[in-house]
Amino acid sequence: MKLRQKIDAILGKVLMVIMGVMVINVLWQVFSRYLVGIPSSFTDELARYLMIWLGIIGAAYVSGRKMHVAIDILPSRLSKKSQKKFSIVANAIIILFCLTGMVIGGFRLVHMTYTLEQYSPSLQIPLALVYIVIPISGLIIIFYKVLDILNLTKDD
Repeated sequence: MKLRQKIDAILGKVLMVIMGVMVINVLWQVFSRYLVGIPSSFTDELARYLMIWLGIIGAAYVSGRKMHVAIDILPSRLSKKSQKKFSIVANAIIILFCLTGMVIGGFRLVHMTYTLEQYSPSLQIPLALVYIVIPISGLIIIFYKVLDILNLTKDD
């Protein structure tokens, strides 16, 4: 599907940019601390927030590419028809988790930090901007898993 490929490409590029910024950020931190002798105050916090974004967006990316860690002891012992049913149930459970934990819970977290006007100590950015990645990634994972279920049921 073209939309899936476009989202994969966008996520891949976003992950590359985040990783590039992280590398530059950490190099600046090392340079300023050890060579200049004046440690930068924002680099530790920025690295932490970029790591959050890298991990959460990376989870959505690998979920869409079906590259996530899976234990396939049970499915490998099932018949083809049962494997398909098992995959549908597993994807439905993933959708349920992402909907409740990442989308609903994530939006609650974003709303709470926005309402309480919480800002990061060094960067002075709203923490809601840091946490918005959780519900966005949850929606992307749900999109991927719905497509996976549709592909599994289409073959019948």
